Amino acid sequence: MQWVETTGRTIEDAKEAALDQLGIDESEAEFEILEEPKTGLFGRVRSEARVRARVVPKSPRPKPERRTRKPRSGRDDGDNARGSKPPAERSGGTSPSSAGGAGKPQGDRGGRGRSKPSSATNRSNDDKSSQEGKQMSDEIVPIGRQADVITAFLVGLLDSLGIEGQVNRTQVDDETIELDVVSDNSDLGLLIGPKGQTLSSVHELSRAVLQRQEPGQHVGRVRIDIGSYRQRRREALARFVRDQAAAVVESGVSRALEPMNAVDRKVVHDTVNEIDGVSTISEGQDPGRRVVIVPSASAE
Repeated sequence: MQWVETTGRTIEDAKEAALDQLGIDESEAEFEILEEPKTGLFGRVRSEARVRARVVPKSPRPKPERRTRKPRSGRDDGDNARGSKPPAERSGGTSPSSAGGAGKPQGDRGGRGRSKPSSATNRSNDDKSSQEGKQMSDEIVPIGRQADVITAFLVGLLDSLGIEGQVNRTQVDDETIELDVVSDNSDLGLLIGPKGQTLSSVHELSRAVLQRQEPGQHVGRVRIDIGSYRQRRREALARFVRDQAAAVVESGVSRALEPMNAVDRKVVHDTVNEIDGVSTISEGQDPGRRVVIVPSASAE
């Protein structure tokens, strides 16, 4: 995913602007601080903070290193099978079998004593497994393969719910693929939910399935839509924003919109950027963060 560069009066403002531009939450982003804000006389800002951000590549959690199990006290560790002396002879004591004058040394099973791998061998195997796991986590998973995994998940979800439908695939750009679940005979409202909440949950589940089946660095983004709900919402939101922007241009008074998620805030920013005479700023913290449409002179 390409980096985006933003500025703000503070580092937090610059980060929030980057999140709005990417349309993601802070937990999904990776930041680099390029320049700290500088203040002059009476606290006036001489230069704004500058950061760059991108969608953080997803990688699986490293597996915990396996510990070598220590042999229990008093138990033969297979030394007899390697030709070493029994524990009693090494310590000068008497083993249970030698005290009776008969019987086989403990751990000797009919001459087929099995020796446990040494600690050095275990460490070598663990290091090898750790290196293999690291190589897997560093593997780049192309966006096309990501879309294949998520498509299979969505098809399985439809089958399990008894919904007749299909998944349409659209290549938005080189780094974005959109999967839209459509149906001619079934109501997809069950998968959308109130205000798209179920749709958001389906999206999160798809990311978990993708991470499990294709660990590594996920390049690009796969967006999920159901019944073109998000597309219709984007269009309706853009129409609403254009009306609000026109009112701001006419009155010269800023207008604050209701709190929105990062995806909807991006729609607002993109729509206002195409309109002369107005700009946008973001205020507050998630989940109460909102976009304010302001006259261009006020944003400078």
